[in-house]
Amino acid sequence: MDIDVLGALAVRENGISITPTAPKPRQVLALLALHADRVVPVAALIEELWAGEPPRSARTTLQTYVLQLRALIATALERDAVTPAVPTAPEASGEGERRTAKDVLITLPGGYLLNSGDGTSDVREFDRLAGMGYRAMDAGDFPDAARRLRAALALWTGPAFAGVQGGAQLDMEARRLEESRLCALDQRIEADLRLGRHRELLAELTVLVGQFPSHETLHGQFMLALHRSGRRGEALDVYQRLRATLVRELGLEPSDALRRLQHSILVAAPEVAAAPEAPGEHLAHIG
Repeated sequence: MDIDVLGALAVRENGISITPTAPKPRQVLALLALHADRVVPVAALIEELWAGEPPRSARTTLQTYVLQLRALIATALERDAVTPAVPTAPEASGEGERRTAKDVLITLPGGYLLNSGDGTSDVREFDRLAGMGYRAMDAGDFPDAARRLRAALALWTGPAFAGVQGGAQLDMEARRLEESRLCALDQRIEADLRLGRHRELLAELTVLVGQFPSHETLHGQFMLALHRSGRRGEALDVYQRLRATLVRELGLEPSDALRRLQHSILVAAPEVAAAPEAPGEHLAHIG
């Protein structure tokens, strides 16, 4: 089973979509897919679907949604119907048992489990690639870090669970995944700055600071890229716009690290910190 949630929800068995179009079954599949190979309690599914106000028929209705999902899975499994199954254990007849929809979407005490088998998961692959990128950053291997993190970010095709009607749990998971994406993005830009790709970053950072008007790290990276590109005045303007936003919306001044960056650009210091320092972040410098 192949599972994609970093964008539109797409779950495929034998290459065939088992993603329902109806909102509630789609919501059930999204939560099961996110926690693939782990039991999702019935109570968690009911809470996700009805937000603390379940109807009396909640359990029966949930079972109906599960049956609908199994029907889609069964259709996908039919592709193997003409191919003899590989025996999983010696049988007197010489034939193995063919997998059914109940083997893929399993009922267990207290909940359900979506068995992904040997399939792919874009979330697992994102975590794997991002982790490799972070380790490369720690080792000072900026070309490999940029490559790994760029590959991780390429897995995203839109907001997580796009097209799914999210309840409290899916909304929380979508925010968590988005924060993971932003962390990877920060570090990929940091790696590119270390590699001297400041001019190539200008267009991307122009868009990003518009999307995240109070994100200090992105603004610091934009300031550095502008300064390295010979656009010192624009770099200082970015700082002033960010400061105005922080004061107006949050009643806060920019961090000490960002103020030091602004001062260094103002006096044209030979080395400038790339962005506000945060736990685990590297600082880039210009020469």
